[in-house]
Amino acid sequence: MNRYLFPFIVFLTTACLYSCNTAKLKDAVAREERGEYFDAGQIYRKVYAKTPSKKTYLRGVIAFHIGECYRLANSPNRALSGYANALRYDYNDSTIMLRRAQLLQKLGRYPEAVKEYNNFLAWKPDDVLAKNGLLGCEAALDWKAHPTRYTVKKMDKFNSREGEFCPMLHGEKFDELYISSSRKEALGDKKSPITGLKNNDLFVFKQNEKQQWQKAEPLESVNTEYDEGSVSFSVDGSQMYYTFCPADSSKAQTAEIRISSRSGADWSQGEKVNIFSDSLTMAAHPAVGVDGYLYFVSDKLGGYGGKDIWRISIANIGSWAAENLGPDINTAGDEVFPYMRADSVLFFASDGHPGMGGLDLFKANPYQDGWRVENLKSPINSCADDFGITFAGIKESGFFSSNRNDARGGDHIYSFEMPGVYAGVEGWVLNRDDEDVDSAMVRIVGKDGSNQKLYVRSDGTYYTEVLPGMDYVMMASAPGYLNQKQTLSVPDTTKSEIYYVDFSLPSITKPVLIENIFYDFNKATLRKESQEALTELIALLDANPNVTIELAAHTDRIGSEEYNNNLSQRRAQSVVDYLIKGGIAADRLTAKGYGKSQPTTVSKAMAEKYAFLPEGQLLSEEFIATLEPLQQAIADQINRRTEFQVISTDYRLALY
Repeated sequence: MNRYLFPFIVFLTTACLYSCNTAKLKDAVAREERGEYFDAGQIYRKVYAKTPSKKTYLRGVIAFHIGECYRLANSPNRALSGYANALRYDYNDSTIMLRRAQLLQKLGRYPEAVKEYNNFLAWKPDDVLAKNGLLGCEAALDWKAHPTRYTVKKMDKFNSREGEFCPMLHGEKFDELYISSSRKEALGDKKSPITGLKNNDLFVFKQNEKQQWQKAEPLESVNTEYDEGSVSFSVDGSQMYYTFCPADSSKAQTAEIRISSRSGADWSQGEKVNIFSDSLTMAAHPAVGVDGYLYFVSDKLGGYGGKDIWRISIANIGSWAAENLGPDINTAGDEVFPYMRADSVLFFASDGHPGMGGLDLFKANPYQDGWRVENLKSPINSCADDFGITFAGIKESGFFSSNRNDARGGDHIYSFEMPGVYAGVEGWVLNRDDEDVDSAMVRIVGKDGSNQKLYVRSDGTYYTEVLPGMDYVMMASAPGYLNQKQTLSVPDTTKSEIYYVDFSLPSITKPVLIENIFYDFNKATLRKESQEALTELIALLDANPNVTIELAAHTDRIGSEEYNNNLSQRRAQSVVDYLIKGGIAADRLTAKGYGKSQPTTVSKAMAEKYAFLPEGQLLSEEFIATLEPLQQAIADQINRRTEFQVISTDYRLALY
């Protein structure tokens, strides 16, 4: 129960003996308790008008609840009027100062808001909401004076005279845009007792072959006379999660998440997703994450105040194992409308973190055991409510909803874009013989905590956009191959650029040549020119900490078998010693000298480089003897090689 309602109900019991408006007052209280704030506010206003002015306390209490109801129904000017009347009739609740400060901030009246916040903090100096509100007012002036480079435009082709919110891009080419809207085409004629507006339905805009957005189409199989909104799609696009708000004044109900499956071009009728064992615990605003979690909003007990963002593994839905995202994300205010971008960056709206007013949009990157939260600032954020963001992949463009510049407080769709500058990374993922690799993947982790998986195309290529001014670690992997790590530093410039990072994956099942390993003549001493190749080998072993390898050295056909065996063993051991000094555990390495006993077999790449060498030919003494002297020298050089081969893939560092 609302903490302001309980004392009011106790007071109402006494007031009922004297008030001629008892029935209506009881109705207003009941509606407020059910969350029907707009209808409750309307009834409170009528009761207030008929309550004699000599009943000072009753008038003050009713006026306070008028303020509360209109605040929660998103009518800030009416709410301020209610609070003003409460103060006029000496209603003694310091919370009015906090509420007035928040509403003034939401209206962009920052100097007045700062004064109210300071008045409240003088009474309650440790209040986090007030302190964050004050910080937000101070920051907002700077953010307005120094906006980010984003451009923001109102999207008239998506908007109606009523309201629309929570856009969601969908499709491989992001050519579908889903919205929630109370436009005239929405089913039903009743207005919501919560907002005073018509209930919302789901609509979709689609692009034609010329990439032009077409007229909105209702999701007829999903929509009802009640509220549907805030959609999100499974990674494969076959399922749609959305919020459903039933309305039945005869019983207690709350917002719930529903799921619909795609069948051809249509969506099935939604079914409830059971996240909590208690059917009356709110679950709304679903967002499917690329990490396998369903993010959502709830006011479940055990949170941090107001509405919090929670998540549950999609595979474990029905296990009641939801977890709160914690205090980095959640505050004593409301955190709502989560969205996870393709690079694992979480976006959400909040009125509890320092912001410009109302709901502001924030982004959060995973950081150690928590999250690093950042306000998106102006012009994406304003003093009004800004929420429900969606991106075209990881491009710095998309849509969001806001009620800025709307006298009625209606929400509408806006576009945003970071103009002029983009950066991309592309490359190949091949094996050491420059052949395609099946089921290869590249993971890109940014210094900001972003984390993206890219599935390599059938032709061995990949591409994605990256952020200017960001450092990345990239890891390529594929079944049957060792992982390979690369780094990429993208300059923070005003020039668009494509960066190229190729991967050459070593096989787990066959020997891998270590190129550019040089020894002194007839000795096992490594030359300085070998350091770069050995440093790369150390990095490869660090990227694959579960493998052990045999380090093999081979000689050419010249000299005795005993001499070549001894020389190759010492050379293999020299490489192993270098790797150990470089931090590789000794029990992961085995040195083996094979002398001239294992001549190499000509690979496709060797055959393309040397026309006189047939692919698949063993470079034996007998074959080399058939070659011309210069060709013999080349074949001998190829046989003089250092290789490694994976012995096991289940190594675990011993703990003592």
